[in-house]
Amino acid sequence: MSQQTRFLLGEADIPRYWYNINADNPIPPAPVLNPMTLEPVTPDFLSAIFPMSLILQEISTERYIEIPEEVREIYKLWRPTPLIRARRLEQALQTPAHIYYKYEGGSPSGSHKSNTAVAQAFYNKAAGTKAITTETGAGQWGSALSMACAFFDIALEVYMVKVSYEQKPYRRYLMETYNAQVFASPSDRTQAGRAIRAQDPDSPGSLGIAISEAVEMAATSNGAKKYSLGSVLNHVLLHQTVIGEEALKQMDMAGEYPDVVIGCVGGGSNFSGIAFPFLRENLKNGARTRLLAVEPQAAPSITRGMYAFDYGDTARMAPVVKMHTLGHDFIPPKIHAGGLRYHGMAPTLSALCDAGYIEAKAVSQVSVFEAGVMFARSEGILPAPESAHAIRAAIDEALQARQTGEKRVILFNLSGHGHFDLSAYEAFNSGRLQDDTLPESVITTLKERLPVVEVMA
Repeated sequence: MSQQTRFLLGEADIPRYWYNINADNPIPPAPVLNPMTLEPVTPDFLSAIFPMSLILQEISTERYIEIPEEVREIYKLWRPTPLIRARRLEQALQTPAHIYYKYEGGSPSGSHKSNTAVAQAFYNKAAGTKAITTETGAGQWGSALSMACAFFDIALEVYMVKVSYEQKPYRRYLMETYNAQVFASPSDRTQAGRAIRAQDPDSPGSLGIAISEAVEMAATSNGAKKYSLGSVLNHVLLHQTVIGEEALKQMDMAGEYPDVVIGCVGGGSNFSGIAFPFLRENLKNGARTRLLAVEPQAAPSITRGMYAFDYGDTARMAPVVKMHTLGHDFIPPKIHAGGLRYHGMAPTLSALCDAGYIEAKAVSQVSVFEAGVMFARSEGILPAPESAHAIRAAIDEALQARQTGEKRVILFNLSGHGHFDLSAYEAFNSGRLQDDTLPESVITTLKERLPVVEVMA
């Protein structure tokens, strides 16, 4: 057992329930507000863009929500995913730390996003939905939902952030192979897109803008289309907890328990997916695992933003939520981790960070690619730039353990592979990749402009 590297579960071990952190969350939920009235949202407002089944999951306080058998059957295409001891990385770092990673890149679409994409497509199909709209940054979410919609015969239109649309054309080709329509955002198809293009014809786009376009297309379709989101919302984080539930079993197989659990964060889905089951163990069973969320210095919503009520999108069409935010009109630099270029953060995750249950750190783009290359050369897997943020933090933890001589058990979520990100690695290898850290003056200006919505205490 001491030399075992891969810890594998069987199909029978695929979780039968998603874990809902809302059942154990020590932080009372903040109200979610209608963007037009700034009053608490009603089911009628949300039902214009989401099926009722997902709305009920969004507000549920049940600890466990059963995974439909139809979803579990599709999960069998890639779940359970392996837990791998990164022995060669440990040797390269000469660290006494034990490093484990949960590898989600083996899903057909290449990332953890398939866990919620299949679930959301299932519930939409059950509700009679014929077409879905969505946004995507780097394309991992768009690829996953495109696949899921193909499985359930649902039409899909994807608004892909323009800079990623141009940087990662093969993600677009994959989505189109799954039969999705893909549009660079900002586009000329929506009022929100046309308004942005009028202000800045060369806008690189942002997830906030792409969300605005996708929400507008659903909201103005007279019920013909629904909207689907790949992160941020409670039901999305819920669906991802299959990752952490499997990891708990696999760490037990390894005979160890993590001192720290790490994941990258843009909207919060893959981090919450692996961390929330371990947070439950902290809250309910006395475990003391540190939970570390890692974000880019170019979009540091937790570490340098403000915890406040803000709109979830640029055009102020999505609900107003209390979250860590850089302002809904913030346009991040053109970093290659397109899935992390969001102005805000999941409200549930934000509240837990604000209360100290979860730690956060920001890392630079160059250091992320240094970590990604080291991981590829030692473990063989080329990580997505987003996922490499978690690797960077795991390496830093392992180096700290080497300095102190302490044994430390590190677990991180390797949320996707980087096969569609080779142009970014080429830029790094050729020395053309640069850091895009925001100056403090920019952060100060953003905070001064940030709209804070006053609500009842």
